[in-house]
Amino acid sequence: METSGPLDAHLLSKEPGDTGVDLYRRLSSDITAGVAVVSTRLRNRDYAATVSAFLSVSYDPPTMLVSLYAESRIGEAVEEAGTWALSVLSGKHQGTATWLASPGTPLHGLLAQVPFRRGPATGSAVIDGCLAYFELRTVSVHRAATHLLVVGEVLAMGSGAEPSEAPDPLVHFGSEFRRLAP
Repeated sequence: METSGPLDAHLLSKEPGDTGVDLYRRLSSDITAGVAVVSTRLRNRDYAATVSAFLSVSYDPPTMLVSLYAESRIGEAVEEAGTWALSVLSGKHQGTATWLASPGTPLHGLLAQVPFRRGPATGSAVIDGCLAYFELRTVSVHRAATHLLVVGEVLAMGSGAEPSEAPDPLVHFGSEFRRLAP
């Protein structure tokens, strides 16, 4: 049933300006999203970052997409390496998510305090105890505004979590990491 009355809308012009960008940032922070770590290995160096913009694209063949800031170290490394891993985090990984989302993290020793294992298909870091992980080969990269949309075909996948941890995914909502489990 259609209701009457106008929507409270802020119409954007071709150039949204600071007010439009700030409003978009505030409103889009209310989109609840899973939290994961994207990692890759390039020239014997590990790169990793926390992400909340990823999704399953297709079951056949298994394909995923992640959005990465184009000017970031992880964006550049994933694009050049051509393979990467996505580790879906549980509530117990909040510290890891915060660390890998922090601006200015060191490149050398980035994962020194993060327990991980090497993925068998890509050699990328897979976070210990993650709810699920996927190792991927990049099949396409699309530039969209300030980001790269990286599409990857799944080469290997698994889970490092105990069955009791499955109902406790780490999520991002209201510009904060949160847990679903009480």
